Amino acid sequence: MSNTSSDALLARMMQFHPKIIDLTLDRVWRLLAALDHPERRLSPVIHIAGTNGKGSVQAMIRAGLEGSGARVHAYTSPHLARFHERIRLAGTLISEEALSAALDECLAANGSDAITYFEITTCAALLAFARTPSDYTLLEVGLGGRLDATNVVDNPALTLITPISLDHQQYLGNTLPEIAGEKAGILKRGVPCIVGPQDDAALEVIEARAARLGAPLLVCGQHWHLTSEAGRLIYQDETGLLDLPMPNLPGPHQVQNAGMALAGLRALARDAGAEAAVTRAEWPARMQRLHQGPLVEAHSGGAIWLDGGHNPAAGHAIAATLAQMNIGRLWLICGMLNTKDVAGFMRPLQDVAQHLYAVSIPGEAATLSAQETAQAARTAGIDASEATDVLSALKQIAAQDPSAHVLICGSLYLAGNILRENG
Repeated sequence: MSNTSSDALLARMMQFHPKIIDLTLDRVWRLLAALDHPERRLSPVIHIAGTNGKGSVQAMIRAGLEGSGARVHAYTSPHLARFHERIRLAGTLISEEALSAALDECLAANGSDAITYFEITTCAALLAFARTPSDYTLLEVGLGGRLDATNVVDNPALTLITPISLDHQQYLGNTLPEIAGEKAGILKRGVPCIVGPQDDAALEVIEARAARLGAPLLVCGQHWHLTSEAGRLIYQDETGLLDLPMPNLPGPHQVQNAGMALAGLRALARDAGAEAAVTRAEWPARMQRLHQGPLVEAHSGGAIWLDGGHNPAAGHAIAATLAQMNIGRLWLICGMLNTKDVAGFMRPLQDVAQHLYAVSIPGEAATLSAQETAQAARTAGIDASEATDVLSALKQIAAQDPSAHVLICGSLYLAGNILRENG
């Protein structure tokens, strides 16, 4: 083992493949074989795919499992402030020593062969998981499902598919059925799958694949039901009813995410952790209020929230959350990638936005320019201006309205930049 830092090792890994995304499992299988197949030595795996809500559902399931006394590994992507956030070993973020060791071993086993950054870092996560005792391993799909680097476990304990919508069309297909086919690629023969609320076209694809594999489905609205009544969360399936507090994660969309988590815990016979699932989950950059740092100091008169949602479904979820918060119109600071449906994300926000300041995302080659983002906002019916950066935008907002409420939004990469500077 070398004494090289994880940052330096990760930087080397960026050079192994000319494409950031290149979906295939061949390179992953090769490296896993060279590492003596750590994917075969994991604790029972819970595999989560979908377009929206994967991270929140995983966070709730983890909180529930830990609340019931289990030790839980968790893998998620992308990270926000530090790579270490992607890998949680038995409840604790991976240490610098353990991360560097796993990365170093993967680099040595891979040699000079082509492999993407996500593939080799996923193998490093699996290696770390295999060497640390736990009761469960949570794996969140990076992109799609069928050819995602996490899709290497033959017999998981459970799979989950969160709501599917249009996103990453350049990799997954241009229609809901095509995208659903990729997400449903995580289904395994005989393994139960929790299915969140779906468009009929997506659900048909999932049901057809499940029928071919003999994978039992537990579908929202068919096998389990969720309502909110008098400020309480009511979950019901054939096992019985759960009467719980509302989710601590903000937004009406977190109610359906909680339903998936509760259905998952029931399927695992771990519903002793049901209340912990909805009250103890933590998931940053999802309508997260900032309480410290330079941005808060620059605008102390009003609240500042941060959200990393970036597709049309996320735009609707943010708008619904803001409406539920009943704070009236607020100011937006927005930066987005050029691979996203920018107008589709912004249209749902036109009724809650006072004005939008557009920024580029620092350090991201695929960022839209502030000018392009501002023009997209105007096309979506939102008054917009350009700013050199988030702090500059915030100062301009504060000068016009000292008590303004502000939402910084549009990208997880922008959210990560904000959290690094205001963590």
